[in-house]
Amino acid sequence: MFSHVLTRNIFMVLVTLFFGSISLSAHVKILHIESGQTDSSIVAVNGPNIALYDTSVKSRHLLYLFLVGTGGKATGSQTMDSIFATMGFHAISLDYEDNVVAVSCAHGLDSNSFDRYREEIITGKPVSKKVNVDSANSILNRLQKLLIYLINNDPNGGWSQFVKNGKPLWSRIVVAGHSQGSGHAAYIAKMFKVNRVLMFSGPQDYLDDLHMPAPWQARKSATPVKRFYAFLNLKDPFNVKHQIANCMTLMKISKPDTIMVTPGEVIHSHSHILINNIPTKSYHGSTLFPIFKNVWEYMVNNK
Repeated sequence: MFSHVLTRNIFMVLVTLFFGSISLSAHVKILHIESGQTDSSIVAVNGPNIALYDTSVKSRHLLYLFLVGTGGKATGSQTMDSIFATMGFHAISLDYEDNVVAVSCAHGLDSNSFDRYREEIITGKPVSKKVNVDSANSILNRLQKLLIYLINNDPNGGWSQFVKNGKPLWSRIVVAGHSQGSGHAAYIAKMFKVNRVLMFSGPQDYLDDLHMPAPWQARKSATPVKRFYAFLNLKDPFNVKHQIANCMTLMKISKPDTIMVTPGEVIHSHSHILINNIPTKSYHGSTLFPIFKNVWEYMVNNK
């Protein structure tokens, strides 16, 4: 009986927030940009990139960069991106080479498999046997060319504040991702000093046969570890215990810094690993449900 009541209550919250998001998004400008428009060498993978901002709210002068999970379309995150736009962020969801699942690197004795997989997708350096991504189609080039395109084709959009000397200005970028994308976000934060890192339902970079998080996660980070945040689901089929171990390695903590969260409730904590346990058929995707706007706000506002 209790579970039915809880499910019904969550459904009502979902309905309320969904219709609320429609009115909130009335002033959100949404641009769909095909990859080839930004650079003829870039090949579309699963559809266009999307770029958004809300013309009715005060700008935070920060870019929310979102990297979808395996096989995901950038346009699939439009609802989430719109909510971040209403918070004052410029937002981009990037189309990139995401069709090889990250956990393909989980088995075997090669401790650097995850590292090479992510390095090639992000930079285009030919180091992995799992993927085949050149420099033109790397995440870094896709983002750089998209930002330049936006500066030239949406001159009143304020995109130039996120570029310096033709390159992304990482200090003004919140890098986020879901599943496979969460690991890419963390890897980018190791390379560049970003404003903040938001990891949804990941990373999955746990070496099952070696019983340990992938070593790259312990490397020195350009981004301070206090800027890393994760949002997970207790019943995630990709193993929440492994995800927590990965997050602890990235955050350089020896004890789990976790807290259970529920939709709509104020979070009184300074924890960096947040976990939900809502009744759903999509545990892995639950961290992207709009009912968790309260969690997303905590992740970007917590000091």
